[in-house]
Amino acid sequence: MIDMAVEPGMRASDGDRDKVASVLREHYAQGRLTSEEFDERLEQLYASKTYGELATLTSDLPDVDLSRLPEASARAKDVERKTEGGDLTIAWSVWATASGINWMIWFIIGATDGFDFPYPWPLWVMGPWGVVLLVGTVVGALGKGRNR
Repeated sequence: MIDMAVEPGMRASDGDRDKVASVLREHYAQGRLTSEEFDERLEQLYASKTYGELATLTSDLPDVDLSRLPEASARAKDVERKTEGGDLTIAWSVWATASGINWMIWFIIGATDGFDFPYPWPLWVMGPWGVVLLVGTVVGALGKGRNR
């Protein structure tokens, strides 16, 4: 896992820890580590400071060819790209569903009361929530535009 040409007492970088984390994830995915062992080793990993400490985390596991594994930063970017609009889409969908249910309840109450519809209280549910979502959407769009 770790290049044996380096001294065990030398300080490890964040990139070194990311590579070992990738190795641990691969071993966990292959069933060599239980979820408890995996979590424990990850905690130890991010507390590690030297190459020697990193090497002990994988010393009882077979070697994994890291060149086959994508870089941690590349995986993070893929996840970010996949969820870029997903969270807002889900939030707006939940808002629309809740608003629709509230309006349906309001309509049923009015229809069963001889079409004497009550005050449109669903506006108090969907209004503030919608404003918060709209501000979040606009601010998020502006932030993404600056990052590009």
